Amino acid sequence: MAFESLTDKLSAVFKRLRGKGRLSEADVKEAMKEIKMALLEADVNFKVVKSFVASVTERAVGQDVMESLTPAQMIVKIVNEELTSLMGGGDSKLVISPAPPTIVMLVGLQGAGKTTNGAKLAGLMKKQGKRPLLAACDVYRPAAIKQLEVVGEQLGIPVFQMGQIDPVDIAKAAVEHAKKHGNDMVFLDTAGRLHVDEALMDELRRVKEAVSPTEILLVVDAMIGQDAVTAAKAFDEALDIDGVMLTKLDGDARGGAALSIRAVTGKPIKFAGIGEKLDAVEVFHPDRMASRILGMGDVLSLIEKAEQNLDAQKAAEQLERLRKNKFTLADFYDQLLQLKNMGSMEDIMGMIPGMGGKKLDLSADEDNLKRIEAIIQSMTPYERENPSVLNSSRKKRIAAGSGTQVVDVNRLLKQFDMIQTLTRQFANPKKAKGLFGRFKGMGGLPF
Repeated sequence: MAFESLTDKLSAVFKRLRGKGRLSEADVKEAMKEIKMALLEADVNFKVVKSFVASVTERAVGQDVMESLTPAQMIVKIVNEELTSLMGGGDSKLVISPAPPTIVMLVGLQGAGKTTNGAKLAGLMKKQGKRPLLAACDVYRPAAIKQLEVVGEQLGIPVFQMGQIDPVDIAKAAVEHAKKHGNDMVFLDTAGRLHVDEALMDELRRVKEAVSPTEILLVVDAMIGQDAVTAAKAFDEALDIDGVMLTKLDGDARGGAALSIRAVTGKPIKFAGIGEKLDAVEVFHPDRMASRILGMGDVLSLIEKAEQNLDAQKAAEQLERLRKNKFTLADFYDQLLQLKNMGSMEDIMGMIPGMGGKKLDLSADEDNLKRIEAIIQSMTPYERENPSVLNSSRKKRIAAGSGTQVVDVNRLLKQFDMIQTLTRQFANPKKAKGLFGRFKGMGGLPF
C-alpha cells in the first residue's frame, strides 16, 4: 500500500517523542529532521518538504506545545493538520453542470490508467443516480476503443464511438448524443502519450474549445512519483485542469505524488483509484489520508466500505438465524464473500486505528480465507445447511475437492461450532464468562 514506508518512519519518530515525556526545542528539531528525511525518501517534492517542515516546526516549538502535559501528542496533531492542509484541506467534489450534460474531460499520459479509471469514475456516478455516457476520443492507441467498450459493458454504461476520426468531432457528437438520449454526464476518454508533447496538448486544447467541459480531470499514476507532479504541472499550464485523479494508490508507490500535487499545481486531488476491480475508486479525503499516513486509521472509510459491500437485510436475517441457532455454513459462506468484497485484509487493517503502522504478515489470513472458501464450495447445499451429517467419507471427499486435508475440514467445522457456541453463551452473561479463553490455540478464525 502507498505510504507504508512513510507511515513506518513517522511512527518511529513519534514513538521516540512519546518516550521523552517533556520535550526540548532540540528534541523537536531533531524529530523534524527525521520527518524531513522520511518525506524526501517518500519522493515528496523537496520544495514542498522544506515548506512543510518549516510550518510544523514553527507551530511545534510554540509555548502552548512545549508546556503541554502531552507535547508529543500535540506534535502528532500538528503534523496531521499540516498533512491534511498540504493535500487540500477538505474534499473537492466533481462540479455538476446546472444545464446537463456535465462534461468531464479525462486527460493524462499513456499508461496512467485513464480509460479504465475514467470508466470506474462513471460507474461511481451511476451508483449516485447519474446516467453517464463514455465517449471514445482516443483514436491512436490500439484497442483503446475496444477497451472502453468492454469496461462500459461490464459497468452497464453506454459507450459512444465513431471509429478513428478527428477526436474533436467525436467529442462534439458525443455531447449531442447525450442531450438526445438523456445522458446527464459525458466522460471524454482522450488520447495520451508516453510523454507530454505539443501535438497532444494542441489536440486537447481543440477538444476543450469545442465542447467547453465542465471539468478537466487529470489522471496520473501514483507509482511514477515526482514524474506525476511534473506531468500535472505541464497539463495544468496547457489546459488549466480542475482536479486530479490518482491511480494505483494500492500499489507500492512511495506516495510523494499525493503529497506534492496540490502544493505544486494548486489543483485538488478529487479521486483515487485503489485497486483493479471496476468499483475500486473512491473520493479522495485529505483528512482521512493524513490519518492513515500517521497510522491513525480511517474509520469513516471503513464504515463506508462496509455499507457499500455488506447486505444489511441479509446481515439482519443471518443475525436472527444465529440467535435461533439456525446459522449454517451457507450463512457463514455468505459472510465470507461479503468480507472479501470489502477488499484485502491489508487494506481493512490499515483503516483500523493503531494498526496502520504495524508490520503484520496478513498472507496467512488471506490464504486461510481462500482455504475456507474452497472447503465450503466443495460441500453440497445439503451439507452446508446440515454440517452434522459430515462423516468421515464426506470429509475426505470435501478435502479432495478443495485441495485441502481432512484436518483442515475438521478445523473449519470446529471453528464454526465455536462461533455458534459463543453466540448461545452470550445470551447468558454468566455462562459467557471465560468463554474466550477456550478459543486460545484455535487459530485461523477468519472474523
